[in-house]
Amino acid sequence: MSTSRAAYPEKELIRQCLKGRANAQRQLYEHFAPRMFAVCLRYAKNRHNAEDILQEGFIKVFKYLKNFRGDGSFEGWMRRIFVNTAIEHYRKNSKVYSVEDIPVDYQETTVNPAIQNMSVDELLELVERLPNGYRMVFNLYVMEGLNHREIAGELGISEGTSKSQLARARAQLQKMIAERELKEYGTAI
Repeated sequence: MSTSRAAYPEKELIRQCLKGRANAQRQLYEHFAPRMFAVCLRYAKNRHNAEDILQEGFIKVFKYLKNFRGDGSFEGWMRRIFVNTAIEHYRKNSKVYSVEDIPVDYQETTVNPAIQNMSVDELLELVERLPNGYRMVFNLYVMEGLNHREIAGELGISEGTSKSQLARARAQLQKMIAERELKEYGTAI
């Protein structure tokens, strides 16, 4: 008889994992894997790479579980491990070309009304189609809330490169959204 996650509150589940209980580890994985896979998909080139990041991330979660102090949420702690794992995966598998600081107009733009007609999955699908560098900077800036200095430090690029990659990611997303609207409705909104 398998024990459901409800049988173990989160703290107890963590305690059982620390004791090396395979059942607790499986429950922890089954409970958090779908959400962590969504994080991995945002950063990966494709599903295969996302699966690699997910596997590496869970290895780290179980390896460093003893370091979880309980100061914040456990899911937030895990999420940071998966984002860091995705960054490491990106660094190992991508060549980042530094770009000189290019003046780019960073004024906030109004929200494209077409975005309001899109589901979250549709929007994430467009983000997944961005080139690696654009996608990484976009996710770190928009989804994780890092500033350009932090992104530059994480990725080993200049702040100017981070800013220009974000601007280019936004421009490419706007173009993809306009193309989608043109294809779907015969006109861009």
